[in-house]
Amino acid sequence: MTELTWFKSSHSSNEDAACVEVAWRKSTYSSNEGAQCVEVAETPGTVHLRDSKDKTGPQLTFEPAAWKAFIDFAANADV
Repeated sequence: MTELTWFKSSHSSNEDAACVEVAWRKSTYSSNEGAQCVEVAETPGTVHLRDSKDKTGPQLTFEPAAWKAFIDFAANADV
């Protein structure tokens, strides 16, 4: 199992005790060689997606229902 990397959400304030932490995990569909790695972090209202080779680069965000629809479509696609 891949170790999760936790970080405090940028939407949490330093004064508020109710912080949100997010853990990135490598997609199970990514290759072990790292050629096409995707990392996913899920929060109650958003699913975040990033390139594991560019952890500080751009991220995509999806509503959970849209992410589930994509996963369902990809799982049933004829490749």
